Amino acid sequence: MATEVILPKVDMDMESGLVSAWHIAAGSPVSKGDALFDIETDKAAMEIEAPASGILAHIIAPEGTKVPVGNAVAWIYAEGEAIPEAAPGGGATEAPKAEPAPATAQAPGKCGTVASQPALTEAASRAEAPEALDEPRPRATPAARAAARQAGLDLARLVGSGPQGRIQSEDVAREIEARQRPAPAAPAAPEPAARRSDPEPLAAPAGWSERPGDLAVTRRKGQGSGTPIVLVHGFAADATGWAPLEKALGNAREIIRVDLACHGRSPLKKIENFAGLARLAVQAFDGLNLEAAHLVGHSLGGAIATTIADIRPRLIRSLGLIAPAGLGPEIDGDTLMGIARASRAESLAPWLKRLAADPDAISWDFAQAAMLSRMDEEMRAAQRDLAERLFPDGTQGFDLTGALGRVEAPLRVIWGRQDAILPWRHALRAPDHAGLHLLDKAGHIPHIERPEACAKVLRDLFGVAEAASRG
Repeated sequence: MATEVILPKVDMDMESGLVSAWHIAAGSPVSKGDALFDIETDKAAMEIEAPASGILAHIIAPEGTKVPVGNAVAWIYAEGEAIPEAAPGGGATEAPKAEPAPATAQAPGKCGTVASQPALTEAASRAEAPEALDEPRPRATPAARAAARQAGLDLARLVGSGPQGRIQSEDVAREIEARQRPAPAAPAAPEPAARRSDPEPLAAPAGWSERPGDLAVTRRKGQGSGTPIVLVHGFAADATGWAPLEKALGNAREIIRVDLACHGRSPLKKIENFAGLARLAVQAFDGLNLEAAHLVGHSLGGAIATTIADIRPRLIRSLGLIAPAGLGPEIDGDTLMGIARASRAESLAPWLKRLAADPDAISWDFAQAAMLSRMDEEMRAAQRDLAERLFPDGTQGFDLTGALGRVEAPLRVIWGRQDAILPWRHALRAPDHAGLHLLDKAGHIPHIERPEACAKVLRDLFGVAEAASRG
């Protein structure tokens, strides 16, 4: 019996994906677990493995086709099994018409973030540049392509260690390490004694170096003229993690996202303590030049949002906190460090599962996609250092109970009942005027697990706050 090959859901908010490359031709044998095809989403590109062994046939989604999640893209027939002329279910073997690509699309960028660049399918690229046909595209995994693009490496110059010489992310990492290794220097003449006694300059944190620049800010314009929403993500996340909540909130308001230092598109910074991290975020908020804002933060971003509201109270129309940090000493430090340390999807997946109420919601494909946004080893090293400073010995090293008590703006706190990272009982330390919303079947990421429920609470909050401001 034929095995249906479907387009998997690799993001919690994913509705469709672009088939960007096939690694096995129709009519060719394939073994279970082989790299079968690559897909691209708004957040990442990744390879999909064959679900069974046999003969690949009826590829109805060729390269460049956008396919809804759960739809079949091909079938695999067992050895010796008769392959019919038409695909199972009466589907034609001809490719469905691909959706036209927009002028620009979101593609993985530095540190796994998204950056606007031309959206050309592989077929379209060949059509516009026929001379490229003379140079075959190197066989490489999506993770290897992303890492090579970030490092500026030419994949054609690398030798792959994978099946049939396919370039793996480990091959790219070895090449980067080899290029960064300093060349042997000629023996230097002994320095004078006075020079040898000079003090050594302070070394940068091991494993990474600071990068210049301000915190990254991205915007999505709204269709209305209401007060904009400013979003601040949690530890080891970035601005792209707000996608499910943004969709649930709709397009009525402008949405502004801030990437914290050492996260997403923001530069790596040496952070001594929570105050240092918050100071950079306040500077970024000031740079927005807003007359007023609805401020929403998750986890560590909730602590940052509380600080901004405490320092800039006249600019905050309302404050929405989703499982905020800073309201008690307890925290699952092992999970935070596990995520920060993970350099492979195999080690990242078990920690990601602890974020959700239902561990099965974090699929293997989802973990692979998440790892693609964490290919920058320096970023991971910077986040490990940040975690050690903010959460020493697995304890929250900062207390924002007092700051939250000073917030006079309308306030709502949303928490998942099954949160295993921060106990929801920390919310009981919020001031009297705060509204507490406990969501069942939600862990530490309710804005991803139950975005509609979170959006409803926030829309009500925005409405109450704006009615009060007109007051």
